[in-house]
Amino acid sequence: MNRGHDLVLHDPGGGEECLVRGGELIASADELEPVVERHRSRIDHVHHDEGLLMARIRLREAERSRCVEIAREVGLRPNHVHFGSPVMFGTPVMFGTGARPDAAPPVPPPPEVRWDPPVVIGVLDTGCDPHPWFRDREWFEPVPERLDADGDADQDRQAGHGTFVSGVLLQRAPGAVIRTRRALSSMGITDDFAVAAELRALRRSAALSGEGIDVLVLTAGCLTADGRCPPILAAELARWSDAVVVAAAGNHGSSRPFWPAALPEVLAVAATGCDGRLADFSARGDWVDAQAPGVDVRSSYVLLEPGGGRRFGYASWSGTSFAAPRVAAAVATSLQADRDPDAAREFVRHCYPFEG
Repeated sequence: MNRGHDLVLHDPGGGEECLVRGGELIASADELEPVVERHRSRIDHVHHDEGLLMARIRLREAERSRCVEIAREVGLRPNHVHFGSPVMFGTPVMFGTGARPDAAPPVPPPPEVRWDPPVVIGVLDTGCDPHPWFRDREWFEPVPERLDADGDADQDRQAGHGTFVSGVLLQRAPGAVIRTRRALSSMGITDDFAVAAELRALRRSAALSGEGIDVLVLTAGCLTADGRCPPILAAELARWSDAVVVAAAGNHGSSRPFWPAALPEVLAVAATGCDGRLADFSARGDWVDAQAPGVDVRSSYVLLEPGGGRRFGYASWSGTSFAAPRVAAAVATSLQADRDPDAAREFVRHCYPFEG
């Protein structure tokens, strides 16, 4: 096993390769007590989440590198690590936090229009800064990016990702309302538990404001040892049947299912290059639903300045993370026309057919 920053790479280079939180297992409320009773000697502590009715079980130090095997033994699940989906380097899992974007010349701002009735797009990402494209729009609520979480005076490799993704959405669906939750770290990392919690929080905040989420965009995901979606994600996304869920298919360059994109009810989006063909890095397979441009995409960006300030500009970036919002914007445009989610899904499959 390879470890780093509390991460464990299971089966490196093999058919079960996946990244998990070292020594963390996930249990539902009804299965927690018997597991804790039987395996108390292996457990360091338990963290409960009353809202999710789930718990994270933290194993003792000696057991942490074997969390996938132990999860199988006790009938629980490991806490899979999700990584953002710009282009990966080398071993996809361990270096999956994304290529740095390139500087880009100014991009024309999206027109200031307002759709009535509104179409609301929820985004789970790194946040969304008050870039000039957003800050004066009536609906905008900033979720500031964390640009230098490790304090090394250099911008973290996925800082600005959420601002970029929201810019892709706004360029193609300028009348939409965008609601962002920070679910992905500035290094491009999150996990099953955090994604489920942020999905729940996004639904709750929308309900409190009397606002429904029409389209949900997920730009990160995970591989799993058993090739199945983590149950905590499948259960939470089952609550989103009233929205069209669009997710990046991942950049691992294979047909291994990437979750939650590979769920049947989710529109999984692969990336194409400038020639219209599937990009080499893009995932592919019969679980992918659509493909869209994902190479040298240009959008809004935020930069860390010396001394910790911020400068707003533009960047060019590649990955399925940036193909997914292109398709989500098409969904939003279709919904603005006739409010029919099934028609919007068919519209996307027609306009962005997967040909991989």
